Amino acid sequence: MRERRKAWEGLDPAGISWEERLADVATPLWRLPYAEQLQVKYQTQEKILQTLTSRLEEAGTEMHKPGGLCCPLRPIIPSPVINGYRNKSSFSVNQGPDGNPKTVGLYVGTGRARNIVCVRADRMENIPTKHKQVAQSYEQFLRLSPLQPCLLFHRGGHWRELVVRTGRRGDTMAIVTFHPQQLGQEALAAQKASLKDFFTSGPGAVCALTSLYFQESTMTRCSHEQSPYQLLFGEQHIFEELLGLKFRISPDAFFQVNTRGAEVLYREVGKLSQADGDTVLLDVCCGTGTIGLSLARQVSRVIGIEIVEKAVEDARWNAAFNGIANCEFHAGKAEAVLPRLLSAWEHERPLVAVVNPARAGLHHRVVRAIRNCRAIRRLLYVSCKPEGEAMRNFLELCCPPDAQRKLMGEPFIPALAVPFDMFPHTDHCELLLLLTR
Repeated sequence: MRERRKAWEGLDPAGISWEERLADVATPLWRLPYAEQLQVKYQTQEKILQTLTSRLEEAGTEMHKPGGLCCPLRPIIPSPVINGYRNKSSFSVNQGPDGNPKTVGLYVGTGRARNIVCVRADRMENIPTKHKQVAQSYEQFLRLSPLQPCLLFHRGGHWRELVVRTGRRGDTMAIVTFHPQQLGQEALAAQKASLKDFFTSGPGAVCALTSLYFQESTMTRCSHEQSPYQLLFGEQHIFEELLGLKFRISPDAFFQVNTRGAEVLYREVGKLSQADGDTVLLDVCCGTGTIGLSLARQVSRVIGIEIVEKAVEDARWNAAFNGIANCEFHAGKAEAVLPRLLSAWEHERPLVAVVNPARAGLHHRVVRAIRNCRAIRRLLYVSCKPEGEAMRNFLELCCPPDAQRKLMGEPFIPALAVPFDMFPHTDHCELLLLLTR
């Protein structure tokens, strides 16, 4: 396997197409058979646990190390779908290999090196055909538009990124980002109308969009609260089915990009939580409520916390639509909401916490609140980048008491690590780490 990977890593870029170069950058394992991809990812997870083990020992934590690791590492659980599994894709606009600045795709190169080339995603194994079709149509629209794309904010231009979201039943949402620059409201309205016409009665109608959104943005990334998503036509939401439940999803709400893979992950979360009818489930960074709602019928109560207000509205709708009455969802930053909730926690029922933060990990106040809450005896941490900021969280949750950092609660102990391949062909992996005390 190493020899085969070394062979394709050493390919001469001049001898392969731009599409293949992009695939090598964004999905670096795509040339390997799937079984070998899993081996590569397992070895990576093993190294991550070795790092955690050594860091905990340096911090003064005593451990029994089965197999030299701080906890057992299960074999990686494969994705039920290997190709075209993404339900959400983001496409950039920039100069293509032929020099055309109105090219829609993904980047090869970096802004820092000033060698960015935007390449169509035609050869990307993880992106479904529908997403590619919408991206190609958007590129066609751009090339018909008299307005230029916005490649660098200070150089002007308007048309920017495209996000495509799809559901199992064929729902397709497109979100176009636009820099208004100095355009007046009348000119903006004309551009919205042209985009709508293209996708409803023009060449883009072939995409059969169920929703088209438009966002005026003067920042690289901004939320609905910072700059509202404007519905140009269609349904306000996209809908998805997961573990027998129906979920409503707003344009900027988090939802695992591999729906069938998420079902496998959430089933395992349910098993390892050991939650029963007396358990209260704390779902931190809950998004549209997927984890909490999927486990709601086996626990007494679910408390979800999410920073994106529209996602919280979705979670509440999802609970009501699916007839689930034992869930409550709080909107706000977890570092503001969670300490307040846990400081007043006096319930005798067992409290199990599930956290699924973004790559930036949990805020230190969230870690402190969990660590110092005696009622939490079982914590399930789901991370798509355990080698990053999540590693800091693991150490703070498991290190000996530290008065300086106000980590005075009994430390957690790593009990089990279960990796899930939610992202075939890429080198990313989702790790479920069970911590107990």
